[in-house]
Amino acid sequence: MSSFGTHMGDWVKNSTKKGWMTSIFELGAWFGCLYSGFFAEIISRKYAIILNVGIFVIGVIVQCCAIIGGPPCMLGGRFVTGMAIGAMSVNVPNYNAEVAPPEVRGSLVALQQLAITAGIMVSFWIDYGTNNIGGTGDTQSDAAWLVPLCLQLIPGLSLGVGMLFMPFSPRWLTHHGREGEARKVLSNLRNLPLDHELIELEFLEIKAQSVFEKRTTAEKWPHLAELTPWNTFKLQWVAIGSLFKSRGMFRRVIVATVTMFFQQFTGINAVLYYAPSIFNALGTSSNTTSLLATGVVGVAMFIATIPAVLYVDKLGRKPVMIAGGIGMGLCHMIIAVIFARNANQWASQKASGWAAVAFVWLFVVNFGYSWGPCAWVIISEVWPLSNRPYGIALGASSNWMSNFIVGQITPDMLSSITYGTFIFFGVLTFMGVAFIAFYVPETKRLTLEEMDIKFGSIGAAAADAKRMQEINREIGLEDAIRGLGGKEGETSSGDEKSPSRGAYGKEIEQVDDTVR
Repeated sequence: MSSFGTHMGDWVKNSTKKGWMTSIFELGAWFGCLYSGFFAEIISRKYAIILNVGIFVIGVIVQCCAIIGGPPCMLGGRFVTGMAIGAMSVNVPNYNAEVAPPEVRGSLVALQQLAITAGIMVSFWIDYGTNNIGGTGDTQSDAAWLVPLCLQLIPGLSLGVGMLFMPFSPRWLTHHGREGEARKVLSNLRNLPLDHELIELEFLEIKAQSVFEKRTTAEKWPHLAELTPWNTFKLQWVAIGSLFKSRGMFRRVIVATVTMFFQQFTGINAVLYYAPSIFNALGTSSNTTSLLATGVVGVAMFIATIPAVLYVDKLGRKPVMIAGGIGMGLCHMIIAVIFARNANQWASQKASGWAAVAFVWLFVVNFGYSWGPCAWVIISEVWPLSNRPYGIALGASSNWMSNFIVGQITPDMLSSITYGTFIFFGVLTFMGVAFIAFYVPETKRLTLEEMDIKFGSIGAAAADAKRMQEINREIGLEDAIRGLGGKEGETSSGDEKSPSRGAYGKEIEQVDDTVR
């Protein structure tokens, strides 16, 4: 936007500075990702989200002050906003998983992915609309870029206010010895009496997991077993460091971190962040047309995500990621060829320019159904129970840092090596396909013990399962499962309004497997 360029000056015109202005958000998100677990454990998931909403609002306000303070305000505001988004990218899914009924947890993961792509889509079209405030040239109003910035406050404040009326996570309450409150929260969330057997069963499942985590910590790091803020802070780093000390765990580290590296180096966020610049480079006639083409990117990715969340469990992770990676790599190479052949004659080769734009759209579609959702599925599935929180955090950290690097280097690459940018991302995408094909195991429907065999760390999951079985027996979870199973026929043939085991079937089956 020309008005934004007037205020930012060299930070828009210089490609290196432009990269920093974009990527400083991801640097903040990487930092936020690192501190997210600490605050979520110390002050609760609920208050951690509210805290980060406050940080987000401060960041947006500082960005808006750039109309007076210039680039320093924009840079500082974007870093602070990034901190909040990075932390909430971990805290919000965690909170959702801990308060949702077992039968809809998978649907919530799908809904979250759709919500993210829907938000990207809406933001692109808002930018397209506000670009016309006051005209698109020298007369353009400052509102053209201030309105999109201020509009961020609406979803942010809605989340913060809404969380004031949401309950604490029952898992967090249980883990911190507030078991009575946890039972009441579960009763209210499930709309069932406090003494209902399904409430008792779910509470015991939560308690079993909490006891399991505490005993695992006490066994591995007894000096950190007490739940103090300083111990919680140190535990994250000690636990992550332990992932590098055995061959089987280190292979999992490679899968999680390198998968996320290749997810970002497909070039997806180079397209999302710099789509207007890319479309201008491909010969679109004006900034307005470039923003219009960028809006289509959002629509394409949103639509492409829908089949992914419906069919990934049927088709498997590897086939979907390999197919999507090949599609993305081919799109990069085709765009590079079109760019190389027409770089100096876009004005007379408009059809070639729009062909390249179409392949950018096709690239986004291939990402939307494959590497977008599947990379996150893989990094959450490869870890044993005792290492899962720390393994996922490590993968998320790799994602944000790779995101930062891509955001930093893309403007300089587009200005210096032009079509070579697409060759660069294309080659890395094909390397990512090879990594998935030859190094990453298929995780669909594998038990944790089978995952151990795949990664050469036989016994880790078995030890976890044995410890969990002892805890289940100790707290009475085994008896609760057997009791509910015995009443299944009676419940299903009785009052239709009475909840049956079917609602919690998958959850119970998972616990049954562990008990066995």
